[in-house]
Amino acid sequence: MARPALGLVIVGLGASLAPLDIAVNVALPAITGHFRLALADVQWLVICYVLVYGSLMLVAGKLGDLFGHRLVFQIGLAISAVGCAACAAAPDWPLFLWARAVQGIGTALALACTPALATSLFPESERTKALAGFASSMALAAAVGPFLGGVLVELWGWPAVYWVRVPIALAALALSVLLPSPKLEARPFDAPGALLLAATMSSLLLSLVFSQRREIPGLWSLALFAVSLGLLLAYVRRANRVAEPIIRPSLFADPRFTIPNILNVLANLAGFSILLLTPYYLVNVLKLTALGTGIVLAMAFAGSLMGAPLSAFLVKRIGQRPTVFAGVACVGLGLLPLGFTDLQTPVLVVAALLVLEGIGQGLLTVAYTDIVTATLPTRDRGVAGSLSLLTRTIGIVAGASVLTALHARGAEGIWNMAGFLAGYRFAFVTAGGGLLVALLLSCLWPRVWSTR
Repeated sequence: MARPALGLVIVGLGASLAPLDIAVNVALPAITGHFRLALADVQWLVICYVLVYGSLMLVAGKLGDLFGHRLVFQIGLAISAVGCAACAAAPDWPLFLWARAVQGIGTALALACTPALATSLFPESERTKALAGFASSMALAAAVGPFLGGVLVELWGWPAVYWVRVPIALAALALSVLLPSPKLEARPFDAPGALLLAATMSSLLLSLVFSQRREIPGLWSLALFAVSLGLLLAYVRRANRVAEPIIRPSLFADPRFTIPNILNVLANLAGFSILLLTPYYLVNVLKLTALGTGIVLAMAFAGSLMGAPLSAFLVKRIGQRPTVFAGVACVGLGLLPLGFTDLQTPVLVVAALLVLEGIGQGLLTVAYTDIVTATLPTRDRGVAGSLSLLTRTIGIVAGASVLTALHARGAEGIWNMAGFLAGYRFAFVTAGGGLLVALLLSCLWPRVWSTR
Protein backbone atom coordinates (compact mmCIF):
# COMPACT_ATOMS: atom_id res chain seq x y z
CA MET A 1 0.00 0.00 0.00
CA ALA A 2 1.31 3.47 -0.91
CA ARG A 3 0.46 4.85 2.55
CA PRO A 4 0.68 1.90 4.93
CA ALA A 5 0.22 4.09 8.01
CA LEU A 6 -3.21 5.13 6.73
CA GLY A 7 -4.09 1.49 6.10
CA LEU A 8 -3.01 0.60 9.63
CA VAL A 9 -5.32 3.31 11.01
CA ILE A 10 -8.23 1.83 9.02
CA VAL A 11 -7.48 -1.69 10.23
CA GLY A 12 -7.05 -0.45 13.80
CA LEU A 13 -10.36 1.42 13.60
CA GLY A 14 -12.19 -1.77 12.60
CA ALA A 15 -10.33 -3.89 15.15
CA SER A 16 -11.15 -1.41 17.94
CA LEU A 17 -14.77 -2.62 17.94
CA ALA A 18 -13.70 -5.68 19.95
CA PRO A 19 -11.72 -4.05 22.81
CA LEU A 20 -14.28 -1.23 22.99
CA ASP A 21 -16.70 -3.89 24.23
CA ILE A 22 -15.06 -3.31 27.62
CA ALA A 23 -17.38 -0.28 27.78
CA VAL A 24 -20.26 -2.74 28.19
CA ASN A 25 -18.87 -3.71 31.63
CA VAL A 26 -19.56 -0.18 32.82
CA ALA A 27 -23.13 -0.42 31.51
CA LEU A 28 -23.92 -3.78 33.15
CA PRO A 29 -25.80 -2.32 36.17
CA ALA A 30 -27.95 -0.17 33.87
CA ILE A 31 -28.65 -3.12 31.54
CA THR A 32 -29.56 -5.29 34.52
CA GLY A 33 -32.05 -2.70 35.75
CA HIS A 34 -33.54 -2.01 32.31
CA PHE A 35 -34.37 -5.66 31.59
CA ARG A 36 -35.14 -6.44 35.27
CA LEU A 37 -32.63 -9.26 35.45
CA ALA A 38 -31.16 -11.27 38.26
CA LEU A 39 -27.45 -10.64 38.63
CA ALA A 40 -26.61 -14.18 37.46
CA ASP A 41 -28.61 -13.76 34.24
CA VAL A 42 -26.59 -10.81 32.99
CA GLN A 43 -23.57 -13.11 32.53
CA TRP A 44 -25.27 -14.47 29.39
CA LEU A 45 -24.62 -11.09 27.81
CA VAL A 46 -20.90 -11.94 27.90
CA ILE A 47 -21.33 -15.64 27.19
CA CYS A 48 -23.35 -15.18 23.98
CA TYR A 49 -20.76 -12.79 22.60
CA VAL A 50 -17.51 -14.49 23.59
CA LEU A 51 -18.77 -17.99 22.81
CA VAL A 52 -19.75 -17.06 19.25
CA TYR A 53 -16.69 -15.07 18.24
CA GLY A 54 -14.26 -17.42 19.98
CA SER A 55 -15.79 -20.47 18.26
CA LEU A 56 -15.66 -18.89 14.81
CA MET A 57 -12.26 -17.18 15.02
CA LEU A 58 -10.12 -19.79 13.24
CA VAL A 59 -12.80 -20.50 10.63
CA ALA A 60 -13.13 -16.76 9.94
CA GLY A 61 -9.37 -16.49 9.49
CA LYS A 62 -9.43 -19.35 6.99
CA LEU A 63 -12.29 -17.71 5.08
CA GLY A 64 -10.10 -14.62 4.79
CA ASP A 65 -7.23 -16.69 3.38
CA LEU A 66 -9.52 -18.30 0.80
CA PHE A 67 -11.76 -15.40 -0.25
CA GLY A 68 -9.81 -12.29 0.68
CA HIS A 69 -9.02 -10.68 4.02
CA ARG A 70 -10.50 -7.34 2.97
CA LEU A 71 -13.78 -8.92 1.88
CA VAL A 72 -14.23 -10.90 5.12
CA PHE A 73 -13.19 -7.81 7.13
CA GLN A 74 -15.85 -5.76 5.32
CA ILE A 75 -18.56 -8.37 5.87
CA GLY A 76 -17.62 -8.51 9.54
CA LEU A 77 -17.83 -4.73 9.90
CA ALA A 78 -21.28 -4.67 8.29
CA ILE A 79 -22.56 -7.45 10.57
CA SER A 80 -21.01 -5.74 13.60
CA ALA A 81 -22.84 -2.50 12.78
CA VAL A 82 -26.13 -4.39 12.50
CA GLY A 83 -25.45 -6.35 15.71
CA CYS A 84 -24.58 -3.24 17.75
CA ALA A 85 -27.65 -1.38 16.49
CA ALA A 86 -29.84 -4.39 17.27
CA CYS A 87 -28.41 -4.57 20.82
CA ALA A 88 -29.15 -0.90 21.41
CA ALA A 89 -32.70 -1.17 20.08
CA ALA A 90 -33.62 -4.62 21.49
CA PRO A 91 -37.08 -4.48 23.12
CA ASP A 92 -36.58 -7.50 25.38
CA TRP A 93 -33.85 -9.70 26.86
CA PRO A 94 -34.07 -12.72 24.47
CA LEU A 95 -33.78 -10.46 21.41
CA PHE A 96 -30.90 -8.65 23.08
CA LEU A 97 -29.03 -11.94 23.47
CA TRP A 98 -29.66 -12.85 19.82
CA ALA A 99 -28.28 -9.45 18.85
CA ARG A 100 -25.18 -10.12 20.98
CA ALA A 101 -24.67 -13.38 19.09
CA VAL A 102 -24.91 -11.48 15.78
CA GLN A 103 -22.37 -9.02 17.13
CA GLY A 104 -20.11 -11.98 17.96
CA ILE A 105 -20.30 -13.24 14.36
CA GLY A 106 -19.31 -9.79 13.10
CA THR A 107 -16.44 -9.57 15.56
CA ALA A 108 -15.09 -12.98 14.52
CA LEU A 109 -15.16 -12.10 10.81
CA ALA A 110 -13.69 -8.62 11.20
CA LEU A 111 -11.16 -9.28 13.94
CA ALA A 112 -9.78 -12.58 12.59
CA CYS A 113 -8.48 -10.88 9.45
CA THR A 114 -7.01 -7.74 11.02
CA PRO A 115 -3.49 -9.08 11.78
CA ALA A 116 -3.25 -10.43 8.22
CA LEU A 117 -4.46 -7.11 6.80
CA ALA A 118 -1.96 -5.20 8.96
CA THR A 119 1.00 -7.26 7.75
CA SER A 120 -0.16 -7.00 4.11
CA LEU A 121 0.26 -3.22 4.26
CA PHE A 122 4.02 -3.35 4.84
CA PRO A 123 6.97 -5.14 3.23
CA GLU A 124 7.74 -8.51 4.80
CA SER A 125 10.87 -7.03 6.39
CA GLU A 126 8.60 -4.71 8.42
CA ARG A 127 6.10 -7.36 9.51
CA THR A 128 6.86 -6.89 13.22
CA LYS A 129 6.40 -3.13 12.87
CA ALA A 130 2.93 -3.75 11.41
CA LEU A 131 2.01 -6.11 14.25
CA ALA A 132 3.24 -3.58 16.81
CA GLY A 133 1.02 -0.90 15.29
CA PHE A 134 -1.94 -3.26 15.33
CA ALA A 135 -1.32 -4.27 18.97
CA SER A 136 -1.00 -0.60 19.96
CA SER A 137 -4.38 0.23 18.41
CA MET A 138 -6.00 -2.64 20.35
CA ALA A 139 -4.38 -1.51 23.61
CA LEU A 140 -5.46 2.09 23.04
CA ALA A 141 -9.08 1.05 22.43
CA ALA A 142 -9.02 -1.13 25.55
CA ALA A 143 -7.71 1.80 27.61
CA VAL A 144 -10.36 4.17 26.25
CA GLY A 145 -13.22 1.66 26.67
CA PRO A 146 -13.98 2.08 30.41
CA PHE A 147 -13.82 5.89 30.28
CA LEU A 148 -15.93 6.05 27.14
CA GLY A 149 -18.48 3.67 28.66
CA GLY A 150 -18.81 5.75 31.81
CA VAL A 151 -19.34 8.99 29.88
CA LEU A 152 -21.85 7.46 27.46
CA VAL A 153 -23.93 5.76 30.16
CA GLU A 154 -23.97 8.94 32.23
CA LEU A 155 -25.10 11.15 29.32
CA TRP A 156 -27.34 8.91 27.20
CA GLY A 157 -27.90 5.61 29.01
CA TRP A 158 -26.68 2.07 28.34
CA PRO A 159 -27.76 1.83 24.64
CA ALA A 160 -25.13 4.47 23.84
CA VAL A 161 -22.28 1.97 24.42
CA TYR A 162 -23.67 0.06 21.41
CA TRP A 163 -24.83 2.99 19.27
CA VAL A 164 -21.37 4.59 19.43
CA ARG A 165 -19.82 1.61 17.64
CA VAL A 166 -22.22 1.74 14.69
CA PRO A 167 -20.61 4.85 13.10
CA ILE A 168 -17.15 3.46 13.92
CA ALA A 169 -17.95 0.24 12.07
CA LEU A 170 -19.49 2.11 9.13
CA ALA A 171 -16.54 4.52 8.91
CA ALA A 172 -14.07 1.61 8.87
CA LEU A 173 -16.24 -0.11 6.26
CA ALA A 174 -16.29 2.98 4.02
CA LEU A 175 -12.52 3.47 4.32
CA SER A 176 -11.73 -0.23 3.84
CA VAL A 177 -11.95 0.17 0.05
CA LEU A 178 -8.49 1.76 0.32
CA LEU A 179 -7.01 -1.49 1.69
CA PRO A 180 -5.23 -3.86 -0.69
CA SER A 181 -7.07 -6.89 -2.03
CA PRO A 182 -4.60 -9.14 -3.88
CA LYS A 183 -5.77 -11.87 -6.21
CA LEU A 184 -5.87 -15.25 -4.48
CA GLU A 185 -5.34 -18.77 -5.75
CA ALA A 186 -8.41 -20.98 -5.80
CA ARG A 187 -8.47 -23.40 -2.86
CA PRO A 188 -11.27 -25.56 -1.42
CA PHE A 189 -13.00 -24.78 1.85
CA ASP A 190 -13.31 -27.72 4.23
CA ALA A 191 -16.86 -27.11 5.52
CA PRO A 192 -17.11 -30.33 7.63
CA GLY A 193 -13.74 -29.52 9.20
CA ALA A 194 -14.89 -25.97 9.92
CA LEU A 195 -18.02 -27.28 11.65
CA LEU A 196 -15.96 -29.71 13.73
CA LEU A 197 -13.48 -27.02 14.74
CA ALA A 198 -16.21 -24.50 15.60
CA ALA A 199 -18.05 -27.13 17.65
CA THR A 200 -14.78 -28.02 19.42
CA MET A 201 -14.11 -24.42 20.40
CA SER A 202 -17.71 -23.69 21.43
CA SER A 203 -17.92 -26.77 23.68
CA LEU A 204 -14.51 -25.98 25.21
CA LEU A 205 -15.38 -22.34 25.90
CA LEU A 206 -18.82 -23.27 27.21
CA SER A 207 -17.29 -25.82 29.58
CA LEU A 208 -15.02 -23.07 30.94
CA VAL A 209 -17.98 -20.71 31.33
CA PHE A 210 -20.14 -23.33 33.08
CA SER A 211 -17.33 -24.10 35.50
CA GLN A 212 -17.76 -20.54 36.88
CA ARG A 213 -21.48 -20.87 37.56
CA ARG A 214 -22.42 -22.45 40.89
CA GLU A 215 -26.02 -23.11 39.83
CA ILE A 216 -24.83 -25.43 37.02
CA PRO A 217 -23.67 -28.91 38.16
CA GLY A 218 -19.95 -29.47 37.73
CA LEU A 219 -20.70 -32.65 35.80
CA TRP A 220 -22.05 -30.55 32.94
CA SER A 221 -18.78 -28.71 32.63
CA LEU A 222 -16.80 -31.95 32.66
CA ALA A 223 -19.14 -33.51 30.10
CA LEU A 224 -18.74 -30.54 27.75
CA PHE A 225 -14.97 -30.66 28.15
CA ALA A 226 -15.03 -34.36 27.26
CA VAL A 227 -17.19 -33.57 24.23
CA SER A 228 -14.69 -30.91 23.12
CA LEU A 229 -11.86 -33.48 23.32
CA GLY A 230 -13.88 -35.96 21.27
CA LEU A 231 -14.65 -33.33 18.64
CA LEU A 232 -11.00 -32.29 18.58
CA LEU A 233 -9.93 -35.87 17.87
CA ALA A 234 -12.51 -36.07 15.08
CA TYR A 235 -11.16 -32.82 13.62
CA VAL A 236 -7.56 -34.06 13.77
CA ARG A 237 -8.51 -37.26 11.95
CA ARG A 238 -10.27 -35.28 9.22
CA ALA A 239 -7.55 -32.62 8.96
CA ASN A 240 -4.94 -35.31 8.37
CA ARG A 241 -6.97 -36.64 5.43
CA VAL A 242 -7.86 -33.47 3.53
CA ALA A 243 -5.58 -31.36 1.35
CA GLU A 244 -6.70 -27.99 2.74
CA PRO A 245 -7.64 -28.20 6.45
CA ILE A 246 -8.56 -25.13 8.48
CA ILE A 247 -5.30 -25.54 10.43
CA ARG A 248 -2.83 -28.41 10.29
CA PRO A 249 -2.61 -30.37 13.59
CA SER A 250 0.99 -31.36 12.77
CA LEU A 251 2.04 -27.79 13.60
CA PHE A 252 1.50 -28.54 17.28
CA ALA A 253 3.89 -31.50 17.23
CA ASP A 254 6.76 -29.01 17.35
CA PRO A 255 7.46 -27.67 20.89
CA ARG A 256 8.91 -24.49 19.37
CA PHE A 257 5.42 -23.72 18.10
CA THR A 258 3.25 -25.26 20.82
CA ILE A 259 4.95 -23.86 23.92
CA PRO A 260 4.65 -20.17 22.93
CA ASN A 261 0.96 -20.80 22.25
CA ILE A 262 0.49 -22.39 25.68
CA LEU A 263 2.33 -19.57 27.41
CA ASN A 264 0.22 -16.97 25.63
CA VAL A 265 -2.87 -18.72 27.03
CA LEU A 266 -1.35 -18.80 30.53
CA ALA A 267 -0.16 -15.18 30.41
CA ASN A 268 -3.61 -13.96 29.44
CA LEU A 269 -5.20 -16.22 32.07
CA ALA A 270 -2.96 -14.75 34.77
CA GLY A 271 -3.25 -11.19 33.45
CA PHE A 272 -7.05 -11.28 33.57
CA SER A 273 -6.71 -11.09 37.36
CA ILE A 274 -6.21 -7.34 36.95
CA LEU A 275 -9.59 -6.78 35.30
CA LEU A 276 -11.35 -9.35 37.48
CA LEU A 277 -10.04 -8.60 40.97
CA THR A 278 -8.03 -5.36 41.05
CA PRO A 279 -11.07 -3.03 40.67
CA TYR A 280 -12.46 -4.40 43.96
CA TYR A 281 -9.07 -3.92 45.63
CA LEU A 282 -8.80 -0.32 44.45
CA VAL A 283 -12.35 0.63 45.48
CA ASN A 284 -12.88 -1.39 48.67
CA VAL A 285 -9.34 -1.53 50.09
CA LEU A 286 -7.54 1.59 48.84
CA LYS A 287 -10.84 3.56 48.78
CA LEU A 288 -10.30 5.11 45.35
CA THR A 289 -13.11 6.82 43.49
CA ALA A 290 -14.49 5.34 40.27
CA LEU A 291 -12.42 7.82 38.26
CA GLY A 292 -9.29 7.02 40.24
CA THR A 293 -9.89 3.30 39.76
CA GLY A 294 -10.25 3.78 36.02
CA ILE A 295 -7.03 5.79 35.83
CA VAL A 296 -5.04 3.19 37.78
CA LEU A 297 -6.42 0.27 35.73
CA ALA A 298 -5.57 2.17 32.55
CA MET A 299 -1.91 1.91 33.56
CA ALA A 300 -1.90 -1.72 32.44
CA PHE A 301 -3.08 -0.72 28.96
CA ALA A 302 -0.62 2.19 28.94
CA GLY A 303 2.09 -0.38 29.60
CA SER A 304 0.87 -2.40 26.62
CA LEU A 305 1.08 0.73 24.46
CA MET A 306 4.72 1.06 25.48
CA GLY A 307 5.46 -2.66 25.19
CA ALA A 308 4.20 -3.11 21.60
CA PRO A 309 6.74 -0.83 19.85
CA LEU A 310 9.43 -1.97 22.28
CA SER A 311 8.69 -5.54 21.20
CA ALA A 312 9.19 -4.63 17.52
CA PHE A 313 12.54 -3.06 18.48
CA LEU A 314 13.67 -6.08 20.50
CA VAL A 315 12.60 -8.61 17.86
CA LYS A 316 14.96 -6.86 15.43
CA ARG A 317 17.79 -6.90 17.97
CA ILE A 318 17.50 -10.17 19.90
CA GLY A 319 14.84 -12.17 18.04
CA GLN A 320 11.23 -13.23 18.50
CA ARG A 321 11.70 -15.96 21.07
CA PRO A 322 13.83 -14.10 23.63
CA THR A 323 11.33 -11.24 23.38
CA VAL A 324 8.41 -13.62 24.11
CA PHE A 325 10.39 -14.99 27.07
CA ALA A 326 10.98 -11.46 28.38
CA GLY A 327 7.31 -10.59 27.90
CA VAL A 328 6.04 -13.57 29.88
CA ALA A 329 8.60 -12.86 32.60
CA CYS A 330 7.44 -9.23 32.89
CA VAL A 331 3.79 -10.33 33.18
CA GLY A 332 4.67 -12.74 36.00
CA LEU A 333 6.96 -10.25 37.76
CA GLY A 334 4.24 -7.60 37.56
CA LEU A 335 1.53 -9.86 38.97
CA LEU A 336 3.43 -11.68 41.73
CA PRO A 337 4.18 -8.60 43.91
CA LEU A 338 0.52 -7.53 43.66
CA GLY A 339 -0.17 -10.55 45.86
CA PHE A 340 1.71 -8.83 48.70
CA THR A 341 -0.15 -5.52 48.61
CA ASP A 342 -2.41 -4.38 51.46
CA LEU A 343 -4.15 -1.31 52.89
CA GLN A 344 -0.84 0.57 53.28
CA THR A 345 0.46 -0.06 49.76
CA PRO A 346 0.94 3.26 47.91
CA VAL A 347 -1.21 3.65 44.79
CA LEU A 348 1.91 4.53 42.79
CA VAL A 349 3.41 1.13 43.61
CA VAL A 350 0.26 -0.62 42.36
CA ALA A 351 0.26 1.55 39.23
CA ALA A 352 3.94 0.76 38.55
CA LEU A 353 3.30 -2.99 38.81
CA LEU A 354 0.34 -2.68 36.42
CA VAL A 355 2.57 -0.83 33.95
CA LEU A 356 5.16 -3.61 34.19
CA GLU A 357 2.50 -6.25 33.56
CA GLY A 358 1.19 -4.24 30.61
CA ILE A 359 4.66 -3.89 29.11
CA GLY A 360 5.00 -7.65 29.36
CA GLN A 361 1.70 -8.18 27.55
CA GLY A 362 2.80 -5.77 24.81
CA LEU A 363 6.14 -7.55 24.39
CA LEU A 364 4.45 -10.95 24.35
CA THR A 365 1.60 -10.10 21.99
CA VAL A 366 3.73 -8.72 19.16
CA ALA A 367 6.59 -11.23 19.34
CA TYR A 368 4.29 -14.24 19.82
CA THR A 369 2.06 -13.21 16.91
CA ASP A 370 5.21 -12.79 14.82
CA ILE A 371 6.26 -16.36 15.67
CA VAL A 372 2.87 -17.76 14.63
CA THR A 373 2.83 -15.64 11.48
CA ALA A 374 6.33 -16.72 10.49
CA THR A 375 5.60 -20.41 11.16
CA LEU A 376 2.49 -20.73 9.01
CA PRO A 377 2.68 -20.33 5.21
CA THR A 378 2.17 -16.83 3.83
CA ARG A 379 -1.10 -17.88 2.25
CA ASP A 380 -2.44 -18.76 5.74
CA ARG A 381 -1.92 -15.36 7.33
CA GLY A 382 -5.59 -15.20 8.32
CA VAL A 383 -5.35 -18.46 10.27
CA ALA A 384 -2.11 -17.28 11.90
CA GLY A 385 -3.63 -14.01 13.11
CA SER A 386 -6.85 -15.64 14.28
CA LEU A 387 -4.89 -18.31 16.20
CA SER A 388 -3.00 -15.62 18.13
CA LEU A 389 -6.32 -13.96 19.00
CA LEU A 390 -7.97 -17.27 19.90
CA THR A 391 -5.28 -18.29 22.42
CA ARG A 392 -5.78 -14.92 24.10
CA THR A 393 -9.55 -15.50 24.27
CA ILE A 394 -9.12 -19.00 25.73
CA GLY A 395 -6.80 -17.58 28.38
CA ILE A 396 -9.26 -14.86 29.39
CA VAL A 397 -12.27 -17.20 29.55
CA ALA A 398 -10.27 -19.77 31.53
CA GLY A 399 -8.98 -16.98 33.76
CA ALA A 400 -12.49 -16.00 34.81
CA SER A 401 -13.02 -19.54 36.11
CA VAL A 402 -9.58 -20.30 37.56
CA LEU A 403 -9.04 -16.93 39.26
CA THR A 404 -12.50 -16.93 40.83
CA ALA A 405 -11.75 -20.38 42.27
CA LEU A 406 -8.32 -19.24 43.51
CA HIS A 407 -9.81 -16.21 45.23
CA ALA A 408 -12.46 -18.35 46.93
CA ARG A 409 -9.78 -20.83 48.02
CA GLY A 410 -7.64 -18.08 49.51
CA ALA A 411 -10.54 -16.38 51.27
CA GLU A 412 -11.54 -19.68 52.94
CA GLY A 413 -15.14 -18.59 53.43
CA ILE A 414 -14.30 -15.34 55.26
CA TRP A 415 -16.76 -12.73 53.95
CA ASN A 416 -15.09 -9.51 55.12
CA MET A 417 -12.17 -7.27 54.13
CA ALA A 418 -9.62 -9.67 55.60
CA GLY A 419 -11.11 -12.54 53.62
CA PHE A 420 -11.09 -10.54 50.40
CA LEU A 421 -7.43 -9.57 50.87
CA ALA A 422 -6.47 -13.15 51.66
CA GLY A 423 -8.17 -14.37 48.49
CA TYR A 424 -6.72 -11.49 46.47
CA ARG A 425 -3.20 -12.30 47.61
CA PHE A 426 -3.61 -16.02 47.02
CA ALA A 427 -4.96 -15.47 43.50
CA PHE A 428 -2.18 -13.09 42.46
CA VAL A 429 0.65 -15.08 44.03
CA THR A 430 -0.63 -18.27 42.42
CA ALA A 431 -1.27 -16.65 39.03
CA GLY A 432 1.97 -14.68 38.84
CA GLY A 433 4.12 -17.34 40.50
CA GLY A 434 2.52 -20.14 38.51
CA LEU A 435 3.22 -18.28 35.25
CA LEU A 436 6.88 -17.87 36.20
CA VAL A 437 7.10 -21.57 37.11
CA ALA A 438 5.58 -22.51 33.75
CA LEU A 439 8.13 -20.27 32.03
CA LEU A 440 10.98 -21.96 33.90
CA LEU A 441 9.61 -25.41 33.02
CA SER A 442 9.54 -24.43 29.37
CA CYS A 443 13.32 -24.05 29.57
CA LEU A 444 13.51 -27.86 29.70
CA TRP A 445 13.19 -27.49 25.91
CA PRO A 446 16.09 -25.02 25.41
CA ARG A 447 15.56 -24.77 21.66
CA VAL A 448 12.16 -23.19 22.28
CA TRP A 449 13.75 -19.90 23.29
CA SER A 450 16.88 -19.94 21.13
CA THR A 451 16.96 -17.78 18.03
CA ARG A 452 18.16 -20.71 15.87
